[in-house]
Amino acid sequence: MELFLKGDTENVAAGLEYMAKRLKVQLSANGYPIELKQQKGPLRVVNKSGAGEISFEKPIHFFRALGLWLENYQKSKEFDKQETPQFTMSGVMLDASRNAVPTVTEVKKLLEHMALIGLDTLMLYTEDTYEVKEYPYFGYMRGRYTHKELKECDQYAEKLGIDMIPCIQTLGHMREGIKWNYASAIKDTDDILLVDEPKTYEFLESCLKAVSEPFRTNRIHIGMDETFQLGLGKYLEKQGYEHHIDLMTRHLKQVVGITNKLGLKPMIWSDMYFPLFADNSPYMDEDGYIRKDILRNIPDVEYVYWNYYRKEQEVYEKDFQKHKLLGTKPIFAGGAWTWNGLAPNYGKAIVTTNAALAACKKEGIDEIFVTLWGDNGAETPISTAYPLLQLFAEHTYRNGVTMDEVAERFAFCGEGNFEDFMNFKLLDETPGVMEDNLNSSMTSKVLLYQDILIGLYDENIRGLSLGKHYQRVWEMLNKGKQKNPNWEALFNFYEQLAAVLADKAEIGIQVKAAYEQKDYEEMKALLLILDKISANVDLLRQKHRSLWFQANKPFGWEVMDVRYGGVLARIASAKFRLQEWINGRISFIEELEEVRLKHEGPWEMADGIVGGNVYHRIVTAGSFSI
Repeated sequence: MELFLKGDTENVAAGLEYMAKRLKVQLSANGYPIELKQQKGPLRVVNKSGAGEISFEKPIHFFRALGLWLENYQKSKEFDKQETPQFTMSGVMLDASRNAVPTVTEVKKLLEHMALIGLDTLMLYTEDTYEVKEYPYFGYMRGRYTHKELKECDQYAEKLGIDMIPCIQTLGHMREGIKWNYASAIKDTDDILLVDEPKTYEFLESCLKAVSEPFRTNRIHIGMDETFQLGLGKYLEKQGYEHHIDLMTRHLKQVVGITNKLGLKPMIWSDMYFPLFADNSPYMDEDGYIRKDILRNIPDVEYVYWNYYRKEQEVYEKDFQKHKLLGTKPIFAGGAWTWNGLAPNYGKAIVTTNAALAACKKEGIDEIFVTLWGDNGAETPISTAYPLLQLFAEHTYRNGVTMDEVAERFAFCGEGNFEDFMNFKLLDETPGVMEDNLNSSMTSKVLLYQDILIGLYDENIRGLSLGKHYQRVWEMLNKGKQKNPNWEALFNFYEQLAAVLADKAEIGIQVKAAYEQKDYEEMKALLLILDKISANVDLLRQKHRSLWFQANKPFGWEVMDVRYGGVLARIASAKFRLQEWINGRISFIEELEEVRLKHEGPWEMADGIVGGNVYHRIVTAGSFSI
């Protein structure tokens, strides 16, 4: 379609070139006329009497409105619709630290999609994946972003009306960054920096300067979450025990001194200050408020309250009220659950998002963002988050949201069938798993990686008929692929995963049964199935590799090659062991003599979970380290 956009085009002209290409429209003086009006108030799209009109306040509102206008024009020639933004900031945090480091091209692709759905902020979470020239080992061989790459992303975002905010760590979650010998003097534990050490603050000043320089904004996320072992390593040896609240506050003061020097406005994750909110907290006064001497001691920062776990709206409301005791409204961070394993946990993501954002609106929270974490290897392709980004976007521009409305918008903005995407969750939300997978079973991950002869999860899945389940999922994904041609590669990957698990899920149980019954003919038949599984796992690896290299830098894929290679090598070893037994060269197989126990720990096996763990706890009861 040809469009002639006139009126207040100055502030959106730079991004129009990119968005016109994405929306498959041409800009021409001979095109369909649309008058642009930049003004305060809701965004509005109108078409009447052969002419269009778009009213918007911010450039980001215009790009969303342009998509809305085109979507409605396809359905009805005359319309008048408006939306009222519910938040002053609504964005995305993209994890670029858990093996996968998205390329600049992929970041630009995400920025364009964010503009189309109206999300105005992107944080790149980089623990050590950015360049700090004074510390060449920081991010070494990890795919770190250069200053030039970050600046290119920020400049692209600016044209689309999107702010980019650097998001790093300045206390914990530093394991990869400080594993080299250069950092020996600044480590408290393997992943926490040493508080009060002058060299720590020299290091952090270099980091803060390097990561902030490429960006226009003066806002920065400096992390500091989940530092549970703070002060319990080298600090304890040197200084003795000190409560983590006091250590946190003293360290935060030092870091804020650096951000002040650099003209930056910091925010932190709020969880390590949660003890301040406890009902029996010694930090509270008799009226239930945080003591003024405590508040005076905490430097001026913004707090980010993260919670992607609860389905009850009232939980979020109470936590917002507690955060307000710190004297300011928190920023809220929800989650798209792209870190469940190999497949997204859409059930949990939708339930928690709806509850949390309803609470945000009720409590007057102004700023929100959705996290796209990639825990334990970034195995889930980040593009699986797009349906959840649509949900966040619709909440951003509507007070009430239905899933039908989200699906309708995703069909236009994401060029995908929302219902077909939801079938991805069935790879983990299997028989034996509670509705919406609220306790985060990683069924597909544990069954792909678990060993055939050792079968740590075999007792967990016994009687669940998961082979049949995955066969049904394969059929659903195969049908879905036909309806989603723009997402063929993604559907191919998950279809192949279902094909692998249709055979592999219960193969360990079948092998052990044939061994115990001394059924040599059955074991020979199972050897043929192992050949099929091996071929399908290698094909899965190739399809996963294709997706990875379309989106990410090469660094990090070596981890996935090792994981897939481990599955293939262990299948080969299992075949060797079984063949030795069939041919009478060994009289028993020690691994199959062991009584199977349910997998229990180190993570809690709550109700409604088939299995969940990090990779090295899935594949062996042994140890990868000395």
